[in-house]
Amino acid sequence: MANKRDYYEVLGVQKNATDDEIKKAFRKMAKKYHPDIHPGDKECEAKFKEVNEAYAVLSDSEKRANYDQFGFDGPQGFGGGGTYSGFGGADFSGFGDIFDTFFGGGGRQTRNPNAPQRGNDLRFDLQISFEEAVFGCKKEIEILREEECDVCHGSGAKEGTTPETCPVCHGSGQVRTQQNTIFGSFASTHPCERCRGTGKIISDPCPRCNGKGRIRRRRKINITIPAGIDSGQSINLRGEGEQGKKGGPAGDLFVRITVSKHEKFVRRGSDIFLDLDIDFAKAALGGEVTVPTLEGEATLKIPEGTQTGSRFRMRNQGVVYINTQSKGDMYVTVNIVVPKRLTNKQKDLLRAFDEELNGASEKKKKKGIF
Repeated sequence: MANKRDYYEVLGVQKNATDDEIKKAFRKMAKKYHPDIHPGDKECEAKFKEVNEAYAVLSDSEKRANYDQFGFDGPQGFGGGGTYSGFGGADFSGFGDIFDTFFGGGGRQTRNPNAPQRGNDLRFDLQISFEEAVFGCKKEIEILREEECDVCHGSGAKEGTTPETCPVCHGSGQVRTQQNTIFGSFASTHPCERCRGTGKIISDPCPRCNGKGRIRRRRKINITIPAGIDSGQSINLRGEGEQGKKGGPAGDLFVRITVSKHEKFVRRGSDIFLDLDIDFAKAALGGEVTVPTLEGEATLKIPEGTQTGSRFRMRNQGVVYINTQSKGDMYVTVNIVVPKRLTNKQKDLLRAFDEELNGASEKKKKKGIF
């Protein structure tokens, strides 16, 4: 990955660029380096591929968020070149409006319908408790995904029959045309209207999938949640997305985590924060107090003369850093609680204390600086 350029740098935009700014920058760069404008120019071909890869990530909100957080080592594995697969059979799905701008419609290139196609990625939002995030857990989720029809095995044809090769495109799924533009004469391909780009005609469709060759099914999947995971992070389950087509690999399943709040602890990264109430005597005289932690109770020493709002650090009492053995810290903020009801004896003792405290103060004032 060391020789890869930052995607924002490739498109010439800032990291806070809007979707419209990214799309506008992509149009400009794609037009500049398009291989049909520079036939045989390997450098332009490489730059066009780089631009296409950058746009494939930055135009997708989820992929962009993961790229911003993890870079090229993100859960999507951003080193694979996006959806680009070479100029002979490039996949420009999603970029049709852009190429229509360049070529006045019909400039869109389509993939070989009989080539293997990777399945779609899926996302599942999972909410877990504070404790489950801290210590890790196992979960079973249920997803709805598209899979190959178990009756026709993906052909779309009724059992005992087979799809026929399209007589118009001869199975290619594409019709080649010649078009003159301001940039010159270009040969482009269009999806065949007769077979709708599939290359096959199904006369007797499968009743199970209605000729689509795919059905939607519910699947239960077991997930291991690592200790230390936090809200907004995702777990990538490779191959658990939708099944590929024509023998292509399956997509991935991204499980996005949301962690519920805790009644006592507040988490910030791997550190946790706790507010602890102590009485006046403990704050004035000092001593030890029992503090709840993530793994039970611990003892915290309160120094003499502690003021309300004082914060104490308890090392290695926080959340484990994900995929490590190291832990964050816990910070305890003490609040001095004034009792609302006192016995007569307690009141007498406080009055005596007050008189003693104020009497000492008065003697200091009368003594003066000389």
